[in-house]
Amino acid sequence: MLSYPTKYVLDANVFIEAARRYYAFDIAKPFWDGLTNYAKKGELGSIDKVKDEIQKGNDDLKKWAESDFAKYFYSTQHSDVMNFYMKLVQWVQAQKQYTQKAKDIFMESNNADTWAIAFSLAYNLILVTHEVLSPDAQKRIPIPNVCEAFGIQYCDTFKMLRDLGFTF
Repeated sequence: MLSYPTKYVLDANVFIEAARRYYAFDIAKPFWDGLTNYAKKGELGSIDKVKDEIQKGNDDLKKWAESDFAKYFYSTQHSDVMNFYMKLVQWVQAQKQYTQKAKDIFMESNNADTWAIAFSLAYNLILVTHEVLSPDAQKRIPIPNVCEAFGIQYCDTFKMLRDLGFTF
């Protein structure tokens, strides 16, 4: 039987922003240990496509993702996720609001955002992202816009940390 996180799936920007800014590894190691611990408990995780984005870097985040958090990046190559991915592609193609370039980017097979949304749909998870709802967006398709259209719960890192009772 496949095992997935029970509550949260994290977008790439959660990891990248934290590592580069407010929770850098040299000043906030408890944040990273906490993510790993909550992942071990089954509360949160991420997806393979996010790991692919992280691995483009050559930094502490990449090292952490390959060691401490490696087994908490779940595969998107399952029929349930792929079925929702196809529904997302069909939905975006029908949207008149977005430019064709925005649609093309959203539908790229390696776009972690689209796969994270599909994964959230497939397993009824809360998607954690730093993107914000932008109803008038045209040149890109924000994660929260899609979440709103599909009834997916989403939040930012800080709400997730508070909901988990995370403290440093």
